[in-house]
Amino acid sequence: MSWRASAFGNLRRRLKVGLLSIFGLILVAGAGGLAYALYPGTMPQTQPIETKLQPAEVERLRRAADFAAIADLNERSVALFEEAGRVIQHPRCMNCHPQTDRPTQTDAMRAHVPWVTRGLDGGGAATLRCSTCHGETNFEPSGVPGNSAWMLAPIEMAWQGKRLGDICRQLLDPARSHMTREELLHHMTEDGLVGWAWHPGADRTPAPGTQAQFGALIKAWLETGAGCPQ
Repeated sequence: MSWRASAFGNLRRRLKVGLLSIFGLILVAGAGGLAYALYPGTMPQTQPIETKLQPAEVERLRRAADFAAIADLNERSVALFEEAGRVIQHPRCMNCHPQTDRPTQTDAMRAHVPWVTRGLDGGGAATLRCSTCHGETNFEPSGVPGNSAWMLAPIEMAWQGKRLGDICRQLLDPARSHMTREELLHHMTEDGLVGWAWHPGADRTPAPGTQAQFGALIKAWLETGAGCPQ
């Protein structure tokens, strides 16, 4: 019995030493891993986030001078307005001239989401103004467009669903456009909200040409008698 007890005691001591050795190795490995994890290293370099999407290629507008060869003034005037109509009937302008009190958006002129309404002054309902989401400038990170005068055109100036000739006659009627011809020219050539159509931000397609070229077409159209297409 004494021999067996001695052998059993030696085995227990060896097992104890082995377990302590393993435990010690685990502690050393853990401490080494923790030290490595906490050791200050080089931070990864941040990369710039590209937030501004590139718009489609801008369509060109014909210059007002390109129509000078048309001898008949009324015919020339109509041709000038038809060229300007490429801007007027572009989604960037049409979206702000809806048939209803709800604006549209995108090139497909889908109903505005979320649901909003014109309100009494074109700037939205009292409980949800346009300025709630639309700031003074385009907000590129989210793609939300903006302008300091963001609002809808008067309902009397609804363009969607109408022929270009009917839009032309609307523009010339002060009762519907709420503008004299001088004010109309200023609106088309210098108004910042109109000018937004050429700087819509995100991936929106800008209106053809530039505001200066568009304004020159409108000016020449008015000077040649403001003829309207049928």
